[in-house]
Amino acid sequence: MPQPVRILVVDDHPLFRSGVASLLGSQEGMQLVAEASDGHEAVAMFRAHRPDVTLMDLQMPRMDGVEAIEAIRADFPNARIVILTTYRGDVQALRALKVGASGYLLKSLLHKELIETIRAVNAGKRVIPPEIAAEIAGHAGEEQLTEREMEVLRCVASGKSNKRVADQLDISEETVKGHLRRILAKLDATDRTHAVTIAVKRGIIEL
Repeated sequence: MPQPVRILVVDDHPLFRSGVASLLGSQEGMQLVAEASDGHEAVAMFRAHRPDVTLMDLQMPRMDGVEAIEAIRADFPNARIVILTTYRGDVQALRALKVGASGYLLKSLLHKELIETIRAVNAGKRVIPPEIAAEIAGHAGEEQLTEREMEVLRCVASGKSNKRVADQLDISEETVKGHLRRILAKLDATDRTHAVTIAVKRGIIEL
């Protein structure tokens, strides 16, 4: 008999982990070997159990999914990790894939797609939903926001005026306005509210 695919599930929501565990339990050839609720636990559980495939949430307390992937693959470069997330943003997906994720799956596409993805990733394949791949391709080659521009955009997203942004970042209002002009141009946004909406949707910033 072939050995079952050994799986680690990482998510900060117990009900979601329970749902995935129930789904895996109904499948022949798959075994849930451990669960974790954040990135730190994920790294510890991976070291302890050495799963064949890890299902990793993106947004978690203490250490997020991307950081956990980096930490795991630093010691286990062949680790096969699938991101499970509600975020469709191309920037989030690209970050995860750049640090070594083998797959990226939206939580709304679970059940059949999850089982197929686990089998494909365990076989050494990379799995990316077509809509996510299209988003990544659609923004390929675009100039990225600088770290300072993202700081300005986060301040704007929290409702701060230009003056308050300038005070918080210890820069002049004119400098803030200059950053905003470049942000609007890079994101092809019509105004600051539109820029925030685009940035959140793409996963550039989080609210």
